[in-house]
Amino acid sequence: MAEAPTKRVQAAAAAAPSIEEEDIVQRRTFRDYYIIIRERVWVALPLALLVSISLGYEQARVTPMYTSTATMQFEKPETVVTTQGVVDPSIRGDADLNTYLQVLTSSSRLRQRVVNSLTPDEQQVLIKPALKYLKPGEPPPSAASMLGGVSAADVGKSYIISVTATHPDPDAAALVANKFVEQFMLQLMDDVGGTNEDAVIWLQKRADELRHDSESADVRLEKYMEDKKLVSLEKDTDFVTARLQAANAAREQARLNLLAIQNVIHQIDDYKANHQDLLHIDEIAKSGNVATLRSQLADLNQQEATLSEVYGPKHPKMIAVEQNIEVVQDQLDHEVAHAVDMIMTRLAADETTVKTLEAEYAAREADEIKLRALTPEYNTLMQQSQVAKSNYQAIIDRLAQTTTTKNIEKIPIRPLDKATPNYAPYQPNMSRIMRTCIGVGILTFIGVAVGLSFIDDRIKSAWDVESFIGATLLGIIPQFPGSKGEERHTLMLENKQTAGIEAFLGVYSAIKINSKLDFPKALLITSTIPAEGKTLVSANLAACFARHGKRTLLIDCDLRRPMLHRHFKQQNTTGIITWFEKSGSVEGDLENNPHLGITKLDEHFWLLGSGGRSKSPTQMLENPIFGDLIEALKKQFDLVVVDSPPMGAVSDALLIAERVDEVVYVCRFNRAYRKHIRLYIRALLAGKNSVLGIVLNGLSPRRIEYYSNYRYYRSYKKYYGAQT
Repeated sequence: MAEAPTKRVQAAAAAAPSIEEEDIVQRRTFRDYYIIIRERVWVALPLALLVSISLGYEQARVTPMYTSTATMQFEKPETVVTTQGVVDPSIRGDADLNTYLQVLTSSSRLRQRVVNSLTPDEQQVLIKPALKYLKPGEPPPSAASMLGGVSAADVGKSYIISVTATHPDPDAAALVANKFVEQFMLQLMDDVGGTNEDAVIWLQKRADELRHDSESADVRLEKYMEDKKLVSLEKDTDFVTARLQAANAAREQARLNLLAIQNVIHQIDDYKANHQDLLHIDEIAKSGNVATLRSQLADLNQQEATLSEVYGPKHPKMIAVEQNIEVVQDQLDHEVAHAVDMIMTRLAADETTVKTLEAEYAAREADEIKLRALTPEYNTLMQQSQVAKSNYQAIIDRLAQTTTTKNIEKIPIRPLDKATPNYAPYQPNMSRIMRTCIGVGILTFIGVAVGLSFIDDRIKSAWDVESFIGATLLGIIPQFPGSKGEERHTLMLENKQTAGIEAFLGVYSAIKINSKLDFPKALLITSTIPAEGKTLVSANLAACFARHGKRTLLIDCDLRRPMLHRHFKQQNTTGIITWFEKSGSVEGDLENNPHLGITKLDEHFWLLGSGGRSKSPTQMLENPIFGDLIEALKKQFDLVVVDSPPMGAVSDALLIAERVDEVVYVCRFNRAYRKHIRLYIRALLAGKNSVLGIVLNGLSPRRIEYYSNYRYYRSYKKYYGAQT
C-alpha cells in the first residue's frame, strides 16, 4: 500500500541537494556584521571603553621626556688619492657613515669620554630630575646612569649627522647632545695620530713570518699523509664507515634469520616431545606439497565417511578409499620428514653465514678504529695549515691597503648646530595616546562583538539557515505580542487580519514552490527542542492549505505531550492511541471511524488527535500499521500535516519521518544551536526524506527587519492597519 508514495519520497530526496552536496555560496555581508555588532553593543561597548581608558591612563602616567638635537657635518673629500692611509677619517660611502653612526650610539668608550668630561655643575644638571624621587637617606644616582638615551642619524642621505639626546630634563638633554658631538670629534682626532711608515715596516716583517709558518704547516701535513698512505681522510673515513654499516646490517639480518629457524626447531622438538601433530607448525604446513596432500587426505576422509553410511567395511569402494588414504598419508609423512630435514639444513647454513658476517664486521670495525686513531693528529695539522694561510692572506691584504702618506693633519668634520633646550615634552604624546586609545577601543569593540557571534552558536538569521546549515529558508514567523496563546494557533482558521498571518501565507507559498510532489501527500512538522513554535506552525500552515481548497488533515503525533486539541478546544478521548488499541484497522471510511474521532474544524480542515498520552509510543510508531494509516488517510485527504515531538528530546520524529513524504523544520530565534539543527537535518536526509526547508520562528518585527531580507514587514503592517 505504501510502496508508490515511498518511491516518490525517495526520488524527491535524491533530487534535492543535501547539506554536504550543495555548494554554499552565500557569505555574510556588511549588514550581517552590523547586526552582529548591534545585538552585542551593550557587552562590547563597556569592554572597549574599559580597555581604551585603561590603556590611555597607563600611557599618560609615564615620566615626561624631552629631546634635544645637535648636528655636525663631514666635509666631502676634495682630492682623489690612489692609496689610503692607515687611518682615513673622511666619508667615502654609506659604510663609513654607518660606522660613525654606530660609534655615536653604541660605543662605551665614547660614553665614558662624555662622563669624564662633565664638570660638577653639569653633573648636577643631569641628576636633578632624579632628586625629587629619592627616598630619605638614599644616595643620588651617578651622572653615568643619568646620561639618558642617545641616537644618531644621517640627514637626508647627506654628510650631516644629527645627534639626539632624550632626558627627563630639557636642559640635560641639550647638554648630553652637545657633549656627544664634542667628544666624538676629540676621539676622532686621537685616532688619527701616528705615522704610516712604522705601520708599513711592521706589516712587511709580519708578512714574512706568516709566509714561513704557512709553508712549514703545508710540509708537515703532506709528510703525514704520505707516511699514513692517505689520499683524503674524509673520503677514506666515509668509505670505511659505509662498509661497516653494510656489514652490520647483513650481520643483524643473518642473526634474525638464525633466531627464526632456531625457534622453528625448538617448536618441532616440543611437538615431538608432546606427541603433537607437526602439521600445526606453519613452516612445515607451508612446505612443498604438504598443503595439497592435507587437502587430498581431508577429501578422502570425507569420502570414506560418506561411503560408510551406505557400504560396509568390506565393500570394494570402502577398501579402495582406505588404500588411497594410506597412500596419501604415507606421502604426507614423507613430506613432513623432508620439511624437517630442510629446516635443519637451513639452520646449518644460517649458522655458517652468521660466523662469516661476524668476521667481516670485525675486520671493518678494525679499519674504522684505525682511521679514528689518525683523525686527531690529521685534523690538528690541517687546522694549523689553514690558520697559517688565513693569517698570511690577511696581512698581505692589509699591507696592500696601507698608504705611504704621512700623518693626516686635517679632520674633515665640524660642528653645525648646537643643541638647545626644548621645553615641550615628546612623551607622553596626548594626541597619539588619544588616537591609539580610539583605535584600540574600536578594534576591541568590533573584536568582542564578532568573537561573541562565533561563540554563540544559536540560530539567529537567514544567513545561519541558508549558509551555515545549508537548508532553504521557507519563511520567518514573527512574534504575536497582541494575541493570546490560544488565539495564535487559530489565526489562519479564523482568518484574522493581523500582520503575522502573511508570514504563514509566505511559508505556504514557499512549500508549494520547493515541493516536488503532487497531492495527496503527507507533511511532517518537527523541531529541535520544545517550545520552538512547531505546533503553532503546524496549525496555521494546515489552515493555509485548507483556505486554498485542499482537504487538509492535521494530526497530533506528539503522543507524549499532545497539545493540538487544547488549541482548537476539542476533547482528546479518541485518536491515534485509541484506534491502535481498539482495532488498528485501515479499512472503511476512516473519516467517520469512531476510534479515530477525526473532527471537522472548517470546510476543508479536519483534526486527528492523539487519543491520550503514551510514555513509550515508539512501539506503535514503528508498527507497519501506523504507515498504513498515513497512506490510507492520504487517499481520503489531499494533505496530511503531522505535528511531531522535537527531535532533540525523543526519537519519535525520525520514526514518523519514515512514513511521510516531506519534512518542514521549525527553529525558534536564539534558542536551538546550529550544530544540533544541522545534525538532525542530516539524520532526516540520511533516511531519504525530502527536507523542504526551515521556518524561523519567534522574531520581533524589529529583528525581522534586521535579521532577514523581509524588509517590507512594517509597510505590510501599515497596509493592513489602513484596511481595518
